[in-house]
Amino acid sequence: MRDTNFLVENNAKPIWHPMAHPAEMRGNPPKVIMKGEGAEVTDIEGRTVLDAVGGLWNVNLGYSCDPIKKAIADQLSALPYYSGFRGTSTGPSIELAYELTQWFEPEGMVRAFFTSGGSDSVETALRLSRQYWKIRGQADRTKFLALKKGYHGTHFGGASVNGNANFRRNYEPLLPGVFHTPAPWTYRNPFDESDPVRLAQLCARAIEEEIAFQGADTIAAFIMEPVLGAGGVIVPPETFMPLVRAICDRHDILLIADEVVTAFGRTGAWSGSRLWGVKPDFMTIAKAITSGYFSLGATLISQKVADVFEADKTSFGAIGHGYTYSGHPVGCAAGIAALAETKRLKLNENAAARGAELAKALEDLKARHHLVGDMRSKGLMAGIELVADRATKKPADKKTMGKVADAAYEAGVMLRVSGNMIILSPPLVITAKDVARIAEGLDAGLRAAG
Repeated sequence: MRDTNFLVENNAKPIWHPMAHPAEMRGNPPKVIMKGEGAEVTDIEGRTVLDAVGGLWNVNLGYSCDPIKKAIADQLSALPYYSGFRGTSTGPSIELAYELTQWFEPEGMVRAFFTSGGSDSVETALRLSRQYWKIRGQADRTKFLALKKGYHGTHFGGASVNGNANFRRNYEPLLPGVFHTPAPWTYRNPFDESDPVRLAQLCARAIEEEIAFQGADTIAAFIMEPVLGAGGVIVPPETFMPLVRAICDRHDILLIADEVVTAFGRTGAWSGSRLWGVKPDFMTIAKAITSGYFSLGATLISQKVADVFEADKTSFGAIGHGYTYSGHPVGCAAGIAALAETKRLKLNENAAARGAELAKALEDLKARHHLVGDMRSKGLMAGIELVADRATKKPADKKTMGKVADAAYEAGVMLRVSGNMIILSPPLVITAKDVARIAEGLDAGLRAAG
């Protein structure tokens, strides 16, 4: 690698960053992260901070997981790549597919289709949902339902089912036939309803009404995150996802659980679907499948869907979809090692325990800082919504959010800002002391901005 002077000089110049304005990045260059160890990262200036972002929801095992690094090195030596297209396979992809179907057996998953990441996994689920209905002779079922504030990646299919205008407006028109219903968000919802159970019922009724308007026989699938992540960590009432499952069953609509963030323990359960006691028809996974050490994802498939595809004798059952790196042997080797470590360390239990501590600390911060309008968390995913005025719920402005993040960084904690939200998703290996550090960093940021 070239020296630090070169990196500083060229920061944000030859590269365009995801989810950022190129001009803004050139005017205010991003932090350059050079090293990672445990739950900490070190920037180009030598400052080490606790990573309360976990990379991007994905570094569940932290930055020092030697079994994954060794698995990657060993597989690179044995076979760095081979295609998983028709006619060939690799040992690691077969083994990881088996491990995943064992891991998610309680959710009813029996098959795995490998992808390069979360957006690919969502795209695959959407495509297979439409194909499923063509095999069954119901070709009119092409529409999708999704929640407002939901996030499902950046491909045209994923952006179309996204429920946040920030990821849609600049790329419209998007996929036709996608319709959104209100999310069960107690802090902001069109019903002015703060009771969680009542809100779940109202949101479920809105789904029923949309299905009636569109016609159930035109809808392929409903897609939702068990806990909405990038939309602000919106934690639905425990009754909501079961209500959605019942509605889908009643109208013979497939349910896609987008578990890219919530799979592998982040909520305190091994999946968001398991957290709410629901068996979806598809699950989309990525991120923590390799703890971020390699780009890999998968779409998991239920027995009901697998039976339809595997019993088909026509051309409609042939999957004309896939990626060069589907089932990449190095990625799959990393996944096998990551799953073993995830299970050995019982990361779900640590996420639940540390998450309870984090929730308590955030409630304390809310009581002391009027900038905090709302706080939501489940396990080790949390959203802190900052407002200029608690009475009107007016969102805090961009300058305020920047002050919070910068001051927290100076205090030794990396935060993620999204609109007027601070989003936390630290590695699942953090300790009680790390939780206290996150709270201290947030306190420093809120004091600086308040």
